[in-house]
Amino acid sequence: MTAAIEARSLRKVYGELVAVDDVSFSVEPGEIFGILGPNGAGKTTTLEMVEGLREPDGGESRILGERTWPRNAAVLPRVGVQLQASAFFERLTAREQIRTFASLYGVRADQADSWLERVGLTEKADTRSERLSGGQLQRLAIACALVHEPEVVFLDEPTAGVDPQARRNLWDLLRGLNDEGRTLVLTTHHLDEAEALCDRVAIMDHGRILQLDTPAALVRGLDAPVHVYVAPQQLTLDAARGLPGADEAHLDDTSVVISTRAPSDVLTRLAELDALEGLQVRAATLEDVFLDLTGREYRA
Repeated sequence: MTAAIEARSLRKVYGELVAVDDVSFSVEPGEIFGILGPNGAGKTTTLEMVEGLREPDGGESRILGERTWPRNAAVLPRVGVQLQASAFFERLTAREQIRTFASLYGVRADQADSWLERVGLTEKADTRSERLSGGQLQRLAIACALVHEPEVVFLDEPTAGVDPQARRNLWDLLRGLNDEGRTLVLTTHHLDEAEALCDRVAIMDHGRILQLDTPAALVRGLDAPVHVYVAPQQLTLDAARGLPGADEAHLDDTSVVISTRAPSDVLTRLAELDALEGLQVRAATLEDVFLDLTGREYRA
């Protein structure tokens, strides 16, 4: 089966800055694929080259088998793009905005209006876009990207500035689109979002892909300890350090924290000591993988 998206040796240079450096990946039909990385990692530039919005200095990209640069009119109606910063027509309401986008693809007005409902903006349909909140504008941008029912959808930080309820509703929307057979590519700074939604993720930094795999495989490959949190009244620090399977133990503000690579041994002994009340277990997450690969320093 032909890949939905293929990027081969993409490269983009601005003066002495190599923004994207020999990036290659493919996305299978019906996959949710995530591109993660700190600010300035090259995520947005990579997506813009794949989408055909920016000319690469090297390499090529294809969507549904079609080259995307030079701009390819054959592929454009089959693709939806939500940019990191979306611009809307001045003085138009949310309904007028989405109907305008829909008209460019020959989509009926009633079909366009249905997308406002799907992103929770029905009550704001007659509100001018400049009076919408940041999160509402983000949802409108997603609706405009999807109004023509594209086969492949690119979403650049789709839930940035969105409140928790709307964020989870958008997750459900994206899963629903994927269940319909659409291919989704997204960037996000929310690592829990990538872990919850993506079939595979690529972690980028300094213009290169550092790791590419399923979230579960990346976490397993980290070989990080499990942290067990026990209330201090349940267990002393000295007792925690003496538990079978405990690699290290320390106190934080509210708990005795036990680090272990043999959590079953630790939990068995805690059960024998009747020290399970209020216990919490935290395994490694995709965020731990991200920080291990990209570091903890602040980025501009």
